[in-house]
Amino acid sequence: MNKISSRQLYFFLACVAPVGKLVYLPSLLVSSAKNDLLFPAALQYLVQAGAIFCVLLLAKRGMNFFELLENTFGRIAASILIGIFSLFLFYSALLPLLEQKLFVQSAFYDTLPSLVAFSPFFLFAVYLCAKPLSSMGRVWDIIAPLAIAGYIGIMLLSVGTADFGALRPVGAAGGSGFWKGTMSAMSWFFDAALLLPLLGKFQYKKGMAAKGALAYLLGGAAVIFFLATFYGIFAELSQNQLFAFTKTSKYFAGITVLGRIDYLFIFTLALVMAFYCALPIQAGIDCIVQAAGPKKYLRPALGIVLCALYFALTDLLDYRFTEVVRAISGTVVWIFPVFCLLVPVLCLLLRRRRREIS
Repeated sequence: MNKISSRQLYFFLACVAPVGKLVYLPSLLVSSAKNDLLFPAALQYLVQAGAIFCVLLLAKRGMNFFELLENTFGRIAASILIGIFSLFLFYSALLPLLEQKLFVQSAFYDTLPSLVAFSPFFLFAVYLCAKPLSSMGRVWDIIAPLAIAGYIGIMLLSVGTADFGALRPVGAAGGSGFWKGTMSAMSWFFDAALLLPLLGKFQYKKGMAAKGALAYLLGGAAVIFFLATFYGIFAELSQNQLFAFTKTSKYFAGITVLGRIDYLFIFTLALVMAFYCALPIQAGIDCIVQAAGPKKYLRPALGIVLCALYFALTDLLDYRFTEVVRAISGTVVWIFPVFCLLVPVLCLLLRRRRREIS
């Protein structure tokens, strides 16, 4: 089986994972925390980095996620627990898929029906789901530089038009705005949960837990800088700019002469996002495979069934995105800290069962 290298893992944490926070989350943070949007995001990154530190420490045991559970609870209970966890991963994939679908239609194919414009993604996702999760390491080697290039390009075109003074006065949203922003942002921070199915697919090296958390915080710093730039450009109007990174660069003065050169960088980030949106589905399937064993057609069969289900759901919820966001990031948001924070911490407490001596 292919192994994911530490470099590839850091690439994912620092370069790929941040891209998923650049679309709808900025406007949602503004609607909750106003000009204090940086602080809920920073808190989420700090807490999530701690959870990632815990997950990477688990890699020292040299077991995959299912084996960790089986050694403590037995095979039947471990199968049930990892099945529940896979359901969470499938659930966490819904919001990014809806977000990506609306983004693709708005930015690239506004004259096509959304069902037609986004359908190729599900064929792409079926192909990815048929591949072992460990193969993603090579993918991250390729798309991480693309993510860096896309982010730098967008920021170079955006920073000059931003007024960072719009972020003052600090604390204007008050404690309630900070709390509301923190809670609503949780639905976008499930990266620690994505790492649990990767256990056993990379070898722990000295200092990996700290380096992984640091890499994630480095990516978080890039996201926070983008949030500051985003608010510096749109100020009070930021909450109406739903697809943030497609909007900030269009006010660059050179565009009137050069044309929409920013679309080169937007396309680049959109490509990275396609891989990131498929990852929770891949990870959930991998959890099932860990419990069921490496059956030949299980991955592609699950990929086809799940992608067909997501295809139907994204079509059904096409005009209910706001309601879905309100439900996932509001009513049932508690699901995310349970699976993304509590589970990694509790996994550190797992101990091998005592075997009876006959």
